[in-house]
Amino acid sequence: MLSKSATMMLGLINRQPLNAYEIIKVLECMNVKWWYDIANSTIYATLRTLDNKGLIVGVSEKNGNMPYRTVYSISDKGKMELKNTLTKSILSFDFDTNLFSIAAFFLDFFELDEQISLLKQRNIILTKYITGIENWILHQKDSTVPFSHIVIVERMADLAKTELSGTNKLIEILQTN
Repeated sequence: MLSKSATMMLGLINRQPLNAYEIIKVLECMNVKWWYDIANSTIYATLRTLDNKGLIVGVSEKNGNMPYRTVYSISDKGKMELKNTLTKSILSFDFDTNLFSIAAFFLDFFELDEQISLLKQRNIILTKYITGIENWILHQKDSTVPFSHIVIVERMADLAKTELSGTNKLIEILQTN
């Protein structure tokens, strides 16, 4: 599975070939720094790693008097890795909600029916998770488990419920298009 930064880079490059500077500008326009801050040095390092792994292909270009720049395109291997990572990120629940947020940015990687199917599968996973937490909480009310532990677990359920709500909104939007 790709890192969050690598997933973000591959997702953007999958949409269109980009150089590092263009990626930085796209991320700024997307306001990504407010929920997942990627340093410029991380972008350059991640691009080198993706290139070394054969997930992207860089081509040097010269535009007028500007210095050479490397424009990256996604390889077939990169598309397979991106698909696997997006699928795993959608079909799992992690308290690092950035994993799903990044995957949601690139839902259009999949065909519409596949997007809806993956999100419905995510709903099933989240619902089971929430049910499991709520059952645990019910059985702990009369036990010796410290109340602070129960509150933390309730917070986990609240996060999962928020994820469920967001996933339902995505499904609703996709089904009306």
